[in-house]
Amino acid sequence: MIKRRASNWMKFVLVSAAFVLVLTGCASSKGAGDTGTSKAAAEGSGSSSSSGGELTYALATSPDSLDAGKSGYAVSHRVFRNIYDSLVSELPDGTFKPWLAESWTKSADGKSYTFKLRHNVKFHDGTPFNAAAVKATLDHTQTLTGQARTLIGPYKSAEVISEDTIKVNLTEPFEPLLSGLSSAFLGISSPKALQQYGEQYGKHPVGTGPFKFVSWSENDQIVLEKNSEYNWGPPIAENKGASHLDKLTFKIVPEEATRIGSVQSGQVLAAETVPPQNILTLKNDPNIKLETAVTNGTPYTLYFNTSNAPWSDLKLREAVRTAVDVDTIVKTLYLGTYQRAWSVLTPGILGYDASLENSVKADAAKANQLLDELGWTKGADGIREKDGKKLTLRYLESSPNREKRNDIAAIVQQQLKQVGVDVKLTITKDTVTPLTQGEYDLFGNSQVKADPDILRNLFRSDRVYGKGGTNFVKLNDPGIDKLLDQGYQETDSQKRKAAYTQIQQYVIKNALALPIYVFPYTVAHSNSVEGLKFDLLGYPQFYDVTIRK
Repeated sequence: MIKRRASNWMKFVLVSAAFVLVLTGCASSKGAGDTGTSKAAAEGSGSSSSSGGELTYALATSPDSLDAGKSGYAVSHRVFRNIYDSLVSELPDGTFKPWLAESWTKSADGKSYTFKLRHNVKFHDGTPFNAAAVKATLDHTQTLTGQARTLIGPYKSAEVISEDTIKVNLTEPFEPLLSGLSSAFLGISSPKALQQYGEQYGKHPVGTGPFKFVSWSENDQIVLEKNSEYNWGPPIAENKGASHLDKLTFKIVPEEATRIGSVQSGQVLAAETVPPQNILTLKNDPNIKLETAVTNGTPYTLYFNTSNAPWSDLKLREAVRTAVDVDTIVKTLYLGTYQRAWSVLTPGILGYDASLENSVKADAAKANQLLDELGWTKGADGIREKDGKKLTLRYLESSPNREKRNDIAAIVQQQLKQVGVDVKLTITKDTVTPLTQGEYDLFGNSQVKADPDILRNLFRSDRVYGKGGTNFVKLNDPGIDKLLDQGYQETDSQKRKAAYTQIQQYVIKNALALPIYVFPYTVAHSNSVEGLKFDLLGYPQFYDVTIRK
């Protein structure tokens, strides 16, 4: 029975994948807040390379903005990490080292941090890096709704104490602050450029990083060039001077086959997001090397909108969760290269609750039983009805087909049809409008962060989508709000873990979300590329890269 079912699903996937490709016209998408983590930096293969040259790197999707404070996309971070530096650097063991800040102190009440800044650092436009620049950047985030605003937490103000001293004030203690400040989403921008370009700053980014912005051709490429004056790299880097590369070009190549083929043909030197079906072939290619970094934060998860009837009913959500065979989806689509997710946090992140593993099993018979008990009966077309209304679930997914997420949606649609749920699947580039209007019942998303405080963005009652958060579930529970607040205020790591454990268990117990997979960020590159590393979040680092001649 099980073998026959898996075989049928394999046949279905081939049909559904073709259907989705026709529907979307492409095969890979944005990184939503979505959308990388390695606990240890992946070292390059040697030091016999020459400086100079251009690295071309194929991205699966296009950034939304290169304004670090405005964007929430992982793909944007991959680009602007090279343009912006951060105040601090987070190491693989979770400790912090100086970067643009030479040192810092924390007040006794945890409500302020005072940073001593580096001297002789300049932005790409010649503006000096100083306390005023840090203040301008932090204040800038408060006018936006990007990831940066959530990373800085209960930000109150920034005080310029002197040219090289800045005091960051919070309304309450916020333990993840340093982790947030280490992210490129809080990379420091030139105050001159922020003022000069205004709303267009995202197309004219200016930082202090190892590469300067040159140009951005929409849906084509982004070009960066070496900052020859750079000598203040992060502590995780081996390089202490200017980048070895003269030029760094990001090519936008959504189609999987084209992206991977371009590496094999030598049209580009590296490409991200290698699809599972290509991994074995590339492993056996003597001219190609594969690098993988685990993504920390939240796994790709389906979130129920509990504010919409009838999906406010716990038992109904349980029926859907039981009907969806996640194991089959992950094994079929990812061929053993992706790990199934069990919680709304990824394994390895502080507070991950391993006890949730194997706690949910697919059981179509049980799903049918639950639906029967709720009074939803199958009509002549096989779709369940109650009080004259069809049991319809509006499934919203972004386009194009990043990491086969559209394929997941198509499989879920078919699995739920078997138990009488009519899934109305919408695959669109514009998810902002339906998310803002609440015109969805199920939505897929993943987010990247090194701290479990990411859950506050997803489940706190005031974190409404479009207003500084991504509370897709529309959860409004004072008890969970209290635990989320405790999680970011508490300095004791064990107490923080306990709070996040309770939150994870609550989410699963109440069927608010259905975790699907943990994303391994995989890069294929020519053997001539050496020194590629990944940071704590799994983002590629190009500062140490050399190209063997």
